[in-house]
Amino acid sequence: MDSPPENDVCSVCHERFTLPCQANCSHWFCGSCIMRVWHHGSALRPCKCPICRRLITLLIPTETSQSQRHEPAASQILENIEKYNRSFGGGSHSIMQRLRDLPFFTRRLLRELMDPQRSLPLVFRARMIFAIVPTILYVLSPIDILPEGVFGLVGFIDDLLILLIAFLHLAALYRSILLYRHGGQ
Repeated sequence: MDSPPENDVCSVCHERFTLPCQANCSHWFCGSCIMRVWHHGSALRPCKCPICRRLITLLIPTETSQSQRHEPAASQILENIEKYNRSFGGGSHSIMQRLRDLPFFTRRLLRELMDPQRSLPLVFRARMIFAIVPTILYVLSPIDILPEGVFGLVGFIDDLLILLIAFLHLAALYRSILLYRHGGQ
């Protein structure tokens, strides 16, 4: 979803969205509202989502928000969002944070891959292929670290672990693309 749901309102101001942004926890906010939440707390740390209390490490404005960049007020808010993303979007994150963010980045990546109007950089597509092809070959291969024929159901653990690592890698790659797009770097 590249825009907030119809008939939804910002959970901070309870008004219709102005310059909508999606946080890495999948919740939507007005750009100015989430920046006020951040400035209300410590500006040296990322803010927590007002809905789910997870750390917000990446804010993604909609394309319509980006198109309003020529307006002075919108430009200032978008610059603050880029500053926020530069400050908190690229740092190292715990494995738990990465696991929590995995569904968000996976859904966005699949939507972007299915959209013919969007294009990912060639280098990113090549890295995706180099991550997916060996993963599929390993999962389908009868040669495993823990063979299913010997260990039964427990033998699937290594396959699941390899799939998890591949998805985490793809999510990290996609996060870097989004950070590049919305971090102003």
